[in-house]
Amino acid sequence: MVKIELFEVDHWILSQSSDIKHNLAHSYCLPKSLSDVQQQAGSSETGTDVFSPVLSKALDYGPMKGSEALRSKISHLYSSESSSSFSTEKIITTPGASLANFVVLFALVGPGDHVIVQYPTYQQLYAVPASIGADVSLWKSSQEENWKLDMEELEKLIRPNTKMIIINNPQNPTGAIISKQTLEQIVQTARKHSITVFSDEVYRPLFHTVSPVDPEYPPPILSMGYDNTIATSSLSKAYSLAGLRIGWIASHNPKVIDLCVNVRSYALITASQVDEHLASFVLGPPVRQLIEGNQTLTKENLNIVQSFIDKNRSICEWARPEGGPIGFIRFVRSGRPVDDVILCTQLLEKKGLLLVPGRKCFGDGINFSGYVRLGFGGDTEDLIGGLGALQSFLDHDFREIPVYPGAADKY
Repeated sequence: MVKIELFEVDHWILSQSSDIKHNLAHSYCLPKSLSDVQQQAGSSETGTDVFSPVLSKALDYGPMKGSEALRSKISHLYSSESSSSFSTEKIITTPGASLANFVVLFALVGPGDHVIVQYPTYQQLYAVPASIGADVSLWKSSQEENWKLDMEELEKLIRPNTKMIIINNPQNPTGAIISKQTLEQIVQTARKHSITVFSDEVYRPLFHTVSPVDPEYPPPILSMGYDNTIATSSLSKAYSLAGLRIGWIASHNPKVIDLCVNVRSYALITASQVDEHLASFVLGPPVRQLIEGNQTLTKENLNIVQSFIDKNRSICEWARPEGGPIGFIRFVRSGRPVDDVILCTQLLEKKGLLLVPGRKCFGDGINFSGYVRLGFGGDTEDLIGGLGALQSFLDHDFREIPVYPGAADKY
């Protein structure tokens, strides 16, 4: 029987879902309606017109790899950031990025394989390979180094049976980004050892510190000139449309695509034709305004959180996020990390504020004590309200939160 770890972040949010007044546990940008998307695109059309092409369409199974229209829009996203065109044959769709990740890992990794995973990161990216018999090495980073990756450490982790290097760019939960130079070094190392590079890019292109004209702007992994690269993404995070269950897998390697199509067939056969049609609309003319709006929102909200941290710098700190709508904040007392699980539990009970404890949800119960993940991609007034509740707790109740006795020195 295959056994897989409890998915801690989802379990935490589900188990703490009562009496929430302020939800800053989310990891996506402010959800949009289709009408919102049209308005951002400057359209005066009603939302009904978006549905018109599918109202009379027989809802049979869709194409096995996904609709041609949607895959064409996705291919344009990659072609626009590359020196060459990107064929639709290199793309398959899935209901969200989580399933895309699962399909990739199930299709390409197995017993006897070794994978290296950027850490901290989304639990799925290391728990799934471990559950199917692979050996997993964590490529660790720390706040003290601004969550930057050490290339010498990567070389030390590589074994003769290393099958895959897994990265998350921008990174969940820290908001750190992997620069173009570091991506080039990762690809160079992978090419030397014939290792596949798999990049979860669900938060692209939501960057706060760089723009496409900057030399270190992180390109998609597929534009790095190495065929053994895989990218996954979706509309859930940077595009504000988690309710459209659409994600995708993309790779230059046709064998990778074929293997993923086979696993995908076991899991779902095809994606929803309705969702794919709506996703195709979103990735058309509205997409630029949608991303620009979310970049503006997250940058403004990021500054609000930074002001909060500056005000409370004796008890909380972070490496300022460079991308995505999330940050990883460490709470300390007398320089020692507090028990983040107790902190988050008390915040919900006393203030109705939901946050995500780092040690429990990203540190296997050991690492990242004192850290909490905070989402700042939502409504600005909601963020201000949540930070107000947090400030009240810090002023009146924080002294009751114990220091975590088993805190790892590095984290």
